[in-house]
Amino acid sequence: MRPPGPERRFEELYLAHYPAVAAYVRRRTDSPDDTADVIAETFTTAWRRLADIPSGDQARLWLYGVARRTLANHFRSEERRSALAVRLREELTTSARPVADRERDAAHQAFRRLSPDDRELLSLVGWEGLTTPEIAQVLGCSRGAVRLRLHRARKRLARELAASHLDLTTYGMRAVALAEGNS
Repeated sequence: MRPPGPERRFEELYLAHYPAVAAYVRRRTDSPDDTADVIAETFTTAWRRLADIPSGDQARLWLYGVARRTLANHFRSEERRSALAVRLREELTTSARPVADRERDAAHQAFRRLSPDDRELLSLVGWEGLTTPEIAQVLGCSRGAVRLRLHRARKRLARELAASHLDLTTYGMRAVALAEGNS
């Protein structure tokens, strides 16, 4: 039996991993248009580099790595537009929102105050549910480096949450669990 042609292999890859890649990208973008652009570019890269893609579940991790780099390129090119959008959103936010919304926002802001690298690392654990070896593959570094970086990122998140003076009994328990390594 001969291996499938490139079109068939790409179709199988796309059908198997599109939901995971789409979720990965969607959680890291604010705009459906940006999400669509990054997903399209990720799979365009996959088509161009089809021979480089490992088989099995390793393909998903390879695609995460491509999506991560595509997102970085996208954000670099859209940095000014994004900064303006964030500033406008903050100006339009009123203090009349319910306490729960303000606390959720405070937890979100504590997360956003982390460096992009810390946010990405904690997101790979909390949102994507990746293990240390999987994260090492996505980031292209050693498992030891991932463990050390994750430990430090969790400590920084815990400090940010503590500095926010949140009522963590109601809101932010998932963030605390992530910060303490209980995810």
